[in-house]
Amino acid sequence: MQRKLMWMCAAAVSCLTAVSAQAQVTSPPPAPVDPAVAEFKAARDKISADYKTDRAACDAMKDNAKDVCVEEAKGKEKIAKAELDQKMKPSDGHARKVAEAKVEVAYSIAKEKCDDQKGEAKSACVKQAKADESKGMAEVKAMKK
Repeated sequence: MQRKLMWMCAAAVSCLTAVSAQAQVTSPPPAPVDPAVAEFKAARDKISADYKTDRAACDAMKDNAKDVCVEEAKGKEKIAKAELDQKMKPSDGHARKVAEAKVEVAYSIAKEKCDDQKGEAKSACVKQAKADESKGMAEVKAMKK
């Protein structure tokens, strides 16, 4: 009786091991890809590739021209990402983010361009850039109402 019981246990373990191994080998079929998700990822990849290309073009430049170029490349990427979000999921919030990104990018580029100037001219340039940013942000806040 004891031998028969041991044989049955061994057979059961062997059977369970085979079933377990088979379950591990078979993988579930891949989930269907939503076309909108694929389009979104492709657009994000294109934005990143465009940024890398724009950024690489800046490497040939020197001094502040290079800094301005880098800010423009970063800004173009930031705006493109915000616009993509608005395109994929239109909403007032995304529209505000696009407007806000444009204001922030314009300010960072203007401020970087001010670095070419010196003294009073630079100070006036920065002050003007800040005033333009404040005006733009006020318009963005007005969009919330």
